[in-house]
Amino acid sequence: MGVRRELKQAKRRTDPRGRVQVDLTRDESGAVREARMPALAPRPTTGSIADLPFTNAAEAPDAVVLRRREGDTWQPVTAAAFAREVTAVAKGLIAAGLEPGGRVAVMSRTRYEWTLLDFAIWAAGGLSVPVYPTSSPQQIEWIVRDSATRFAVVETPGNAAAVTTGTADHPAPPRIWQLDAGAGTDGTGTGGTGGAVAELTALGRDIPDEEVTKRRAALAPDTVATICYTSGTTGRPKGCVLTHANLYAEAANTVELLHPVFKEVTGQQASTLLFLPLAHILGRTLQISCLMARIELGHFPSIKPDELRPALRGFRPTFLVGVPYLFEKIHGTGRATAERIGRGASFDRAHRVAVRFGELHLDKFLGRGKGPGPGLYAAWALYDLLVYRRVRKEIGGRTRYAISGGSPLDRELSLFFYAAGILVYEGYGLTETTAAATIVPPLRPRPGTVGLPVPGTAVRIADDGEVLIKGGIVFGSYWNDPAATDAVLADEWFATGDLGSLDEDGYLTITGRKKDILVTSGGKNVSPAVLEDRLRSRPPVGQCVVVGDNRSYIAALITLDREDLTHWLYVRGMPADTPLSDLIHDPRLRADVQKVVDHANQAVSRAESIRDFALVEGEFTEENGLLTPSLKIKRHAVTAAYARDIETLYDNPSQAREQHVSEHHAREQRATPEG
Repeated sequence: MGVRRELKQAKRRTDPRGRVQVDLTRDESGAVREARMPALAPRPTTGSIADLPFTNAAEAPDAVVLRRREGDTWQPVTAAAFAREVTAVAKGLIAAGLEPGGRVAVMSRTRYEWTLLDFAIWAAGGLSVPVYPTSSPQQIEWIVRDSATRFAVVETPGNAAAVTTGTADHPAPPRIWQLDAGAGTDGTGTGGTGGAVAELTALGRDIPDEEVTKRRAALAPDTVATICYTSGTTGRPKGCVLTHANLYAEAANTVELLHPVFKEVTGQQASTLLFLPLAHILGRTLQISCLMARIELGHFPSIKPDELRPALRGFRPTFLVGVPYLFEKIHGTGRATAERIGRGASFDRAHRVAVRFGELHLDKFLGRGKGPGPGLYAAWALYDLLVYRRVRKEIGGRTRYAISGGSPLDRELSLFFYAAGILVYEGYGLTETTAAATIVPPLRPRPGTVGLPVPGTAVRIADDGEVLIKGGIVFGSYWNDPAATDAVLADEWFATGDLGSLDEDGYLTITGRKKDILVTSGGKNVSPAVLEDRLRSRPPVGQCVVVGDNRSYIAALITLDREDLTHWLYVRGMPADTPLSDLIHDPRLRADVQKVVDHANQAVSRAESIRDFALVEGEFTEENGLLTPSLKIKRHAVTAAYARDIETLYDNPSQAREQHVSEHHAREQRATPEG
């Protein structure tokens, strides 16, 4: 039974009640309004995150803490070697003029050098300012000016040009180094040699190592470590000020909670491939957690499935941290592959078996039922040979657990992966909470929720349903913005802007964003997030936005995923270059999308359900300004860009909508008493 048998063995060896103690507070009706978890890692009184590489080098110099990608191979980097590199780059930053507390922007895709620079900046006494590599010159201008950043390390000539253009009118534009060898610039137009790491190493040769030691010793838990700018779904990005204590609280408590059990489950050296953007706080805290637990860490610059899958097969991680999009695409690719060889119906049966098997087996594991019967076990064993083992192979073959965050993962998808031998633990958090504020604890999975508070954290549900968070992970302020800080922080409670509920055991479920709530003309409040998450979980839907504010019913704008659409055309023997303008009106395609809409509607009441939809040309992407770098929809931008399509949805409802209205009127007439 793979991971399930291993979990049972781990459960016998590890008492989850000893690690997961939840204090609950109820209101007068008995509903849980607050859940609080005691810390597993005490708050440090001295030191900083900058000490991690040096602690590892002192305690386990030969331990492999990172693997660096060179071509198709992954070269080991020991704790001692990493600490030496951190020192060398830190010395270069000091030689360049970085003062304690000075800011250094890092603008790059996920790669080894990002982690190296992060720790080098801290070791030099500075603080890092992550910038998404897709940021425009205008966005860069604001971040650099607001944070008063004097130095920037970028990845490509395009990144360097964007920084140069964005800061051209600044009185003192930042000095720039470029990571890619042979194409660097120091901000004055002079070319570099050997790339940023080599340049900084050469620059710092005359700085004694003791200067780095002195700079590190001056850091304390409450020293600011980083200014992370929010992705800005609305308005100008705000800089979240996070201290070394914030980063430690997040990393140390999640490591203490998860790592002992996960290590027991796999029985081997833990490793993960980091492909999330390091400009996002989740990727940053993951790298810290891995170094803290000496988990082997590799880097990959893309989350695109076709590019990522070969890297996963080469690196063979034991666990993954991703977003629902990744798991949706793995599942979708499996189905598309089955359809190509004429076994689409077989994959659908494998999915249904997995969901049913996962539900019953999970109930047994949690002591709530008898588990699957012999017939279901036999069906699971068959599809494990035909389908599930291929899913495991797609992500390297050794992965036995994963953590998903960013948005809710469809419950059926979670159960599918559980039956396939991969437990997906969901979590929830924001930049302001230093990544995860809640996470499903090991040995106590509960698909459909985002788990319990991270140890050392409390979650409260306000009277209006808003999720409030308190604890060592909560940020202290927005940089240079006391008004915005006061708007979300009160008595150390952070108002997230998200809506949610706590169940009887304190597990949190997120139901939507306060600001995104739609109110129909009939007065019905509708949270679009539940519908949108379920729509995106199934092919051929790409991105979507649910609309209906001040309208008579709920509708949706839906884009089509390129890979799914290519597969759809292939299966039907249609030309791959069939214009999208023709396809969005194809009744067969609309019928397939309607099935996905029906799946989404199962999660809500009839009054909240999607009554009509429009298939729209184009995509919602970061490049066209409709998605944030963390793949969140810029709702106002989408509704403005597709205003005409929205009007058409309500001016010219589809046949399906008209049929729905007719059926509704007929039901009302049947329900009206005569006379």
